[in-house]
Amino acid sequence: MDWRVAAGGWLVGVLIGLTGMGGGSVMTPMMIFLFHMHPGLAVGTDLVYSCITKLVGAAAHMRQRTIDFRTLGWLSLGSVPGALMGSLAVQYLQRHWTMEASDHVIAQLLGGMYILIVLAMAWRWWAGRRADRKAAAAPVAGQRVPRTSLALLGLVGGGLVGMTSVGSGALFVSVMALITALPATRLVGTDIAVGVLVTGTAGLAHLAFGNVDLPMVASLLAGSIPGILMGSRLIVRVPESVVRVGLMTLLCWSSYNLLK
Repeated sequence: MDWRVAAGGWLVGVLIGLTGMGGGSVMTPMMIFLFHMHPGLAVGTDLVYSCITKLVGAAAHMRQRTIDFRTLGWLSLGSVPGALMGSLAVQYLQRHWTMEASDHVIAQLLGGMYILIVLAMAWRWWAGRRADRKAAAAPVAGQRVPRTSLALLGLVGGGLVGMTSVGSGALFVSVMALITALPATRLVGTDIAVGVLVTGTAGLAHLAFGNVDLPMVASLLAGSIPGILMGSRLIVRVPESVVRVGLMTLLCWSSYNLLK
């Protein structure tokens, strides 16, 4: 086990425990800039890691009945094939382009995704009061689900996750908040559940293509699991605004370095 990698996983786990976000957004740039992994390998490794961590969270939300399975079904209709197509696109780049060229394209995609994540986080922060008011209201029985919008969101979001490993958290939940009337608890639970399917599909594809470093996945999990538990306890002591500003700053810095 690489203890440097485990320490990095612990830091990311603390962020996830504090904010519910930060997995793919921080893990992939950490592997690229700190551990000097090729972007394609970093994407595949992060997808497998994310699937395992999200699976634990999804099990907890299923026990609490905070997953909206109608919304999950329509999101999955687009996101699962989208994730597969995104993974195939990465494999195409790696097979038909030079390693330097494919790494450059993946880095550019990652940089663009980080900008979208920062915008999504800023929107969620700004719209927090409105979200709290929605959370107070129970969902209406028989409420109509925007099926086409959810399937299209899943297709686009799944494709982006398959190519970059980023976006299954902030982007999905932000857009779901705009097009559905789900309360906050079900938004989060459904987002984590669809994240399992998307990262699992894309992660298996990247694993088949040889784009996953399994020993690194094990080291990351060894550090991140206690980190998540610690972050969950610290959440009552550390202001969320401080953590989110730090996370947004890190994403902006990563985006600048990837896009320059």
